[in-house]
Amino acid sequence: MTAPLRASDPTLVNVALGERSYDIIIGRGQLALLGQRLVALRPGCKAAIVSDETVVRHHLAATENALAASGIATTTVTVPPGEGSKSFAMLETVCEALISARVERADVVLALGGGVIGDLAGLAAALVRRGLDYVQVPTTLLAQVDSSVGGKTAIDSVHGKNLIGAFHQPVLVVADTALLDTLPLRQFRAGYAEIVKYGLIGDAAFFAWLEANWRELFAGGAAREHAIAVSCRMKAAIVARDERETGERALLNLGHTFGHALEAAAGFSDRLLHGEAIALGMALAFAFSAQRGLLPPSEAERVERHLAGVGLPVRVASVPGGLPDADRLMELIAQDKKVKRGKLTFILARGIGASFIARDVDATEVRAFLVDKLAEQ
Repeated sequence: MTAPLRASDPTLVNVALGERSYDIIIGRGQLALLGQRLVALRPGCKAAIVSDETVVRHHLAATENALAASGIATTTVTVPPGEGSKSFAMLETVCEALISARVERADVVLALGGGVIGDLAGLAAALVRRGLDYVQVPTTLLAQVDSSVGGKTAIDSVHGKNLIGAFHQPVLVVADTALLDTLPLRQFRAGYAEIVKYGLIGDAAFFAWLEANWRELFAGGAAREHAIAVSCRMKAAIVARDERETGERALLNLGHTFGHALEAAAGFSDRLLHGEAIALGMALAFAFSAQRGLLPPSEAERVERHLAGVGLPVRVASVPGGLPDADRLMELIAQDKKVKRGKLTFILARGIGASFIARDVDATEVRAFLVDKLAEQ
C-alpha cells in the first residue's frame, strides 16, 4: 500500500495494451485540461459528446468550454438518464446522430456520464464507420473505478444485462474526482461497492484500509483519490493481462453473477442500483463460499458488516418491492456471460483478498442457497 495522495496531485495509470495502450488521468480539476489532452492525442479532431439529461445540467458547459479553449468543435447527443437507455432503440438513436453529425474516423466520441453512458457511447463508437475513437469522462464513482476502464461496451437484452456488446478500448480516460461532488449519496455508495470489490478480489490490506478510511473517502478527502487510483491500477493490470476475459479478468465479476440476476429481477430500475446489486451479490458470494466451507463464516460476516455499515444492501429481503422466487433467479443466472456449455461459473473466495474462479458449480446447490436467502428477514 502506498500513502494516500494529496488531492491536488493528478495520478496517471497506464492500461498497457501495446499499440492500443491508454492513460487514466485521476485528480481534481482534470476536466479543464481535457481539450489540451485531446489535441495532443488527435490533432484537428472534432468531438461528439454523448451524455444524459442529468449530467448535461451539471457538466456539459464545463466540458464544452474545456474543448473550445483548445479549438475543438463539438456536437452533443443527449439521452434519458438510467439503465433504460442501454437499449437497441437508444443505440440506434446515438449511432444515427453520430452519422448525421458527420463524425469521421479522425474525430472522437466523448462519453460524458456514468456507466450507462460509457457503455452506450462506447458501443456506438465501436459500430459507427466500423470503429471510432472514444474518450471516457466518467462522472460517477462506479464509472471512474470500473466501467470506464477496460473496453467493455454493451447494451441490455430482455434476457439480461450487458448481453449485447463489444470490446472496444477508449483512447483516454479522464477521471475528474471533483465531478463526484454532485453525486447523490446513494449513487456514491453504489460506486463504493466496486471499490470494495478490488480489496475482496486480491488485496486484503486494501480492504482493511477501506474499513478504517471509508468515511474520509466519502467526505472527499485525499482518501478518495487514493482509493480510485488503487482500484484503477488493479483493473488496468488485470485488463493488460487478459483483455477479453478468457481467464483472470473474470475475477472482476465478483458479486456480478448474483448481482446481475438480482438487478434484472428488479427490472433494471431504481429499486436496485447496479452498485447496490453488486454489494448484495458480493455478500451472497462470500456467504455461499462460507456455506461450502471455503472460508470461515467470520470472514463472510466481516464483508457483510462493512457493506452494511456504509449503507449498502446485504439482505435479499431488503430489495424494495420484493424479488421473484429462486427458480426465476436461476433462469437469470443461467444467462450469465461466464456460463460455459450450460455449466455455472461463480467467483467465490477462500478469504478476503483471495477470490478465485469456480467452474461447474452445482445449480441445485445454488438454488437451495437462494431459497434460504429469500426466506431470511
